Amino acid sequence: MQEVKKKHRFHMPSAFTILFIIIVIIAVLTWIIPAGTYATNKAGNIISGTYRSVASKPQGIWDVFMAPVIGMVGDKKTEGAISVSLFILVIGGFLGVVNKTDALNEGISSIVHRYKGREKLLIPILMILFAIGGSTYGMGEETIAFYPLLIPVMMGVGFDSLVAVAIALVGTQVGCLASTVNPFATGVASQTLNISPGDGLGSRVLLLIITTTISIIYVYHYASVIEKHPEKSLVYKQRAADEKRFAIKVRSDDGNFKMSKRQKAVIWLFGLTFAIMILGLIPWTNLNSHWTFFDSFTKWLTGIPFLGNLLGHDMAPLGTWYFNEITMLFLFMSVLIMWVYHMKESEFIDAFMQGMAGFLSVAIIVAVARGIQVVMNNGMITGTVLHWGETGLHGLSQSIFIILTYIFYIPMSFLIPSTSGLAAATMGIIGPLGHFAHVSGSLVITAYQAASGWVNLITPTSGIVMGALAIAHVNISIWWKWMLKLMIYLFIVTCVFLGIAAVL
Repeated sequence: MQEVKKKHRFHMPSAFTILFIIIVIIAVLTWIIPAGTYATNKAGNIISGTYRSVASKPQGIWDVFMAPVIGMVGDKKTEGAISVSLFILVIGGFLGVVNKTDALNEGISSIVHRYKGREKLLIPILMILFAIGGSTYGMGEETIAFYPLLIPVMMGVGFDSLVAVAIALVGTQVGCLASTVNPFATGVASQTLNISPGDGLGSRVLLLIITTTISIIYVYHYASVIEKHPEKSLVYKQRAADEKRFAIKVRSDDGNFKMSKRQKAVIWLFGLTFAIMILGLIPWTNLNSHWTFFDSFTKWLTGIPFLGNLLGHDMAPLGTWYFNEITMLFLFMSVLIMWVYHMKESEFIDAFMQGMAGFLSVAIIVAVARGIQVVMNNGMITGTVLHWGETGLHGLSQSIFIILTYIFYIPMSFLIPSTSGLAAATMGIIGPLGHFAHVSGSLVITAYQAASGWVNLITPTSGIVMGALAIAHVNISIWWKWMLKLMIYLFIVTCVFLGIAAVL
């Protein structure tokens, strides 16, 4: 018998491999591109028109493999990613502890059960909740657990599996599109540009409201059409198979859907954590010099005898926080949740460490991606690339620049599917280019996030997209067809939003 040769299919390499290949390519370019540098002001910002040529410094094999190491710990020319990587690990531990209580899952289940008979109302309610989750802490993989619950519910009231998938998938990814304080997107990008994640928060909240509203209307309209005309469903041919496939027993009203008091307390603490983080990151005194409430309150609180010593005199007031402070916040709230939920110390440690383990690759990828900037800076070609950009941007309006930035990040999001890796790899160049075009760094971050979130709605390289479609037994070509109009709407709205925001 002849041996059957196995066909080798192309598999997209991991983000780590892609980023390391880029590091090698950049190292090669340091042998080709002329070296140069810019003068900077006291704040570290590049001064336009001060470019000058310097002696070349080509990077070798040693430098290539040292790049991720320096990317983590930093050196004189490049700030390390250790602060943001540690924050990612701690927030992973925090989410691990929260998930150990099963409070989030039970919370969603309770909402679904509460609206039995009024399932259509679940579309806006759940999409808003999922969008908030995506916008604040990058909710994504966690939604996989909800599809087996949502699909039978949505199909049982006359909708189809596409509606169920869209509620969670579109909800979370539109939230990521308009990330407000998402640590894996906003956090990494902000740290790369040395600005607060709270900068530009107001405009991103507005974008979140606009895009979430458009998405809800789109899904709700489709659900209404399918409810009246089931044959118009894009997955109508497989409906009988889906009904058989998802014919699971619905739990009776025996209290299993009711959250315990401890789980409710965890939900409140979970929401409070992100509320405090947002309050801590917004530069209140920069917005208004008279908004000194948090500074005065912290000074009064730490000045109280004994209590001030107990709390710590070095306590930073809300509005002045950065990564050290918000990392401490999530660590403290993890311990508080353990205490409120009456979790055993061993269970807490296991949950926290498992949560950290789940985010280890994200924390490391930030350092690897920062290695690109390390090679460019140490090879002295960053200034030259920026000079080319400054020359090319001459005469370009702010609106056109930011829209082009948004469009640039769309193919880049396909190439580097990791939002954290994409930010760390590119923001060091695109941010200063925005400075030349008189566009704020926070708006550049908004453009990057919008492109990444837009792509992650449909990209086949996303485990979230492919996992959701696999559970629903929906072919990705059908998903693309269903998403086409929504993708166009979101693209146009985002371009208009960015163009207007650039000139305000």
